[in-house]
Amino acid sequence: MVLRQPVMDLEGWSRNNPIKKESWRTVLTLAYQSLGVVYGDLSTSPLYVYKSTFAEDIQHSDSNEEIYGVLSFVFWTLTLIPLLKYVFIVLRADDNGEGGTFALYSLLCRHARVSTLPNCQLADEELSEYKKDGIVSAHKSLGLSLRSTLEKHRILQKVLLALALVGTCMVIGDGVLTPAICVFSAVSGLELSMSKEHHQYVEVPVACIILVFLFALQHYGTHRVGFLFAPIVITWLLCISAIGVYNIFHWNPHVYKALSPYYMYKFLKKTQRGGWMSLGGILLCITGSEAMFADLGHFSQLSIQIAFTFVVYPSLILAYMGQAAYLSKHHNIESYYRIGFYVSVPEKIRWPVLSIAILAAVVGSQAIITGTFSIIKQCSALGCFPRVKIIHTSSKIHGQIYIPEINWILMILCLAVTVGFRNTKHISNAAGLAVITVMLVTTCLMSLVIVLCWHKNVFLAICFIFFFGSIEALYFSASLIKFLDGAWVPVALSFIFLIIMYVWHYGTLKKYEFDVQNKVSINWLLGLGPDLGIVRVRGIGLVHTELVSGIPAMFSHFVTNLPAFHEVLIFLCIKSVPVPHVRPEERFLVGRIGPKEYRIYRCIARYGYRDVHKDDVEFEKDLVFSIAEFIRSERAEQDTGIENSSEDGERMTVVGTALTNLEGIRMCEGNDDEPSEMDDTFELREIRTPEMPKKRVRFLVPESPRFDTGAREELQELMEARESGMAFISGNCYVRAKSGSSLMRRVVINLGYDFLRRNSRGPTYAWSVPYASTLEVGMLCHV
Repeated sequence: MVLRQPVMDLEGWSRNNPIKKESWRTVLTLAYQSLGVVYGDLSTSPLYVYKSTFAEDIQHSDSNEEIYGVLSFVFWTLTLIPLLKYVFIVLRADDNGEGGTFALYSLLCRHARVSTLPNCQLADEELSEYKKDGIVSAHKSLGLSLRSTLEKHRILQKVLLALALVGTCMVIGDGVLTPAICVFSAVSGLELSMSKEHHQYVEVPVACIILVFLFALQHYGTHRVGFLFAPIVITWLLCISAIGVYNIFHWNPHVYKALSPYYMYKFLKKTQRGGWMSLGGILLCITGSEAMFADLGHFSQLSIQIAFTFVVYPSLILAYMGQAAYLSKHHNIESYYRIGFYVSVPEKIRWPVLSIAILAAVVGSQAIITGTFSIIKQCSALGCFPRVKIIHTSSKIHGQIYIPEINWILMILCLAVTVGFRNTKHISNAAGLAVITVMLVTTCLMSLVIVLCWHKNVFLAICFIFFFGSIEALYFSASLIKFLDGAWVPVALSFIFLIIMYVWHYGTLKKYEFDVQNKVSINWLLGLGPDLGIVRVRGIGLVHTELVSGIPAMFSHFVTNLPAFHEVLIFLCIKSVPVPHVRPEERFLVGRIGPKEYRIYRCIARYGYRDVHKDDVEFEKDLVFSIAEFIRSERAEQDTGIENSSEDGERMTVVGTALTNLEGIRMCEGNDDEPSEMDDTFELREIRTPEMPKKRVRFLVPESPRFDTGAREELQELMEARESGMAFISGNCYVRAKSGSSLMRRVVINLGYDFLRRNSRGPTYAWSVPYASTLEVGMLCHV
C-alpha cells in the first residue's frame, strides 16, 4: 500500500541540509507528524485481523492453540516484514530521498538504462539528482552482467515496467478497498448493541454516509484538517495499547508464551488447510506497511524508524496480545460475528472507543486516497497514464493534490464494494491480495537494487528475495485461494487500470516514433531563405512539441497552409525525467534553431515525477527569462566550450528559472510611477486593465564586454515581441493504425488510445491559455 500524504513543505526538508538532518528536535517532530500520515491504516488493522482470520476457515477451540497460533503469526509477521524488511533494509533504497514503487523503478532505470521514456537525452544524466552514490563493492562482475542483459533485451525492460505497473495498479485497487474495510470495521461496533439480523442494515448505510462525506471533502485539501491526524492516531494507539495491557493482566498474563514460533508450527499442524487459508486474514496485520517507504520523501529515514520502532510496533503488539488474552478465556463465542475488536473492549468505554476508531479509520482512508492521487500523478508524468486534471490544494505544502475524476471514480467503486459485500470477510480477502502483491513487487525490485545500485554480492540479493519472498509467497497463495470469495476484486480493478496504462503507454510511444520519423530537418528551414519566404508577425509563437530535436511535422503543415508565423518562435517541449525532482537552476535546456537572425529557439523544460508544475503566469515568466539568459550566455559558452548538443547538432544550454539566477540577467517587477533603479535596463510592459497601475517587467543586464550589441538587439526584439503578446500553437493529431496492421493493434490504437486521448486533459501549461491566443493544427498520424 502506498500512502503519500505530506505534512510539510518538501523544500523545507532537504537531505542537503545538515542542520535539520542532525537536529533531534526536527527528527522527533517529523516522527510525530509521520504518525498521523504513515501509520493511519496500519494502526487500525486490529479492528479486523482476528475477525477476518476466524471467519470460516478455522474455529476457536477450548485448547486455545488456534488463538496462540494466530498471535504467534501476527507477532512474527509484524517483526519480519515491517520492522526488519522495511525499517532496516528497504528504507535505505531511496531515490534522492523519495520512496515507493516508482522510486525503485526510477532508480533501476538510471543505473541500468532501461527507461521507456522516448525523449531521454544525454544531458538529463548530468542532472544533480540523476546520479545516486552507490555502495561500491568488489563484487561487480555479476552485477555488470545483469545490467548489460537488461540493457540488451527489450523484452526484459518491458517485464520490469510491467512489474512496476502491476504494483502501481494494486495500489490504486487498494485505494478502493482500504476506505471500505477501515470504515466498515470501525462502525462494526454497532453490532454489539443490536441483534445479528439487524445490525448490517444499520452498518452499511452508516459506512456509506461516512465514505461519501470523506470523498466529498477531498477538494478542500487535507492541509485544513491535517493537524488533527497525528493526535487522532496517537490517541488511538494509546487507547488500544492500554486496553491490551488491561486484558493481558485481567484475563491471561501468560499469553506472552504465544510469541514463541513453536505455536505457529502447532497451529498449522492442527488446522492444516484451514489454517493455511486463514493466513489471508493474518496478513491484514501488516496492511499499510508499504507506506513507511512510500512516504519517505516527506519525512526522513530516522524519523520513520523511530515512530514505528518505539510507538507503533509496541502498541500493535500489546493490542493483539490483549485481544488474544481476552479470547483465550471466552470459549463460548458463538461465531466470528462476536469475535471482533469491540468485544474485547470493556463495556464502560466501548462507545468512546468506537468514536475514536471511526476517526482513526477516516485518517487511514484519507491517507490512501491522497496516496492514490500521488501515484496516478507519477504514472502520468512518466507517460503511463492519461493526463488528468491535477489541483494543488496547498500552496505551501508540497504534494497535496486533488484529482476530481479519480476521486469520484474511487468513491463509486468504494461504495459498490461496501454495498455489494456488506461484511468484512470478503473485503478483507480483497484487501489482503492487494497488499501482499505490492509487497512482492517491492521485494523483486529491491533485489535488483541490491545488485545494480548498491553493487552488492548477488548472493545477498538471492538471500533477500528468497527469505522475504518465501514469506510473502505463502501469504500470497493463501490470499489467492480465496479468489472467488472477494479476492477477485483487486485483480479485476488492477486488470482494468493495467489495460488503460498499457494502451496509453503503447500509443504514446508509437505517436512519438511517428513524430521522430516525420520530423522536418533544419535544412528544410534553412532552405526557405534568409527571410524564410513567409510573413513574420509581431509577438511570440509558442509551438508545443514532444520532440527534443528537429522540427515537428505539425509545424511544416502549419506553414504550408498559412505562410506566416511570429517574429520570435519558440519550440517548447515539456518532458519528464526519471528523477523525483529537478532543481530550479537546471530546469531549462535552451538552444537556437538556425542562424541568429531567424529568432527561432528551442526550449526544453524538465520536470521530475514529483515536481509541481507552476501556474501559467510564473511559467511564462520563467520561459521568457530562460531565452533572455540564453542570449546573454551564448557567447560565453562558445568561448569556454561549455555546451550540450542534441541529435541535430543544436547547442543546448542549461538555464535556471528567474529566481535562481544570481549573476546573469535578472527580472524585477514594478509600476510605472516607481523610479528606475538602473538606466541600462530594458522594460517590458504587461497587458493590463486601465484601472490597474502600469506594471513593468525589467531585464537587468549586467555590464560585460561579452554582452555585445547584437545580443542587446536580440534581447530588445524578444521583449518587444513579449509585449505584443504570446500565441500558443499545438497539434491536434488524430492517431490511426497503419493499413495492414493486426486486429489487436487496430483495436488498441483506433479505439483504446483514441478514446483515452480524446478524453484526457491537455498539457498542464495550456489550461489557462485564452482560446483567442490558441491555434490548433490538425493532422492525421498513421502509426
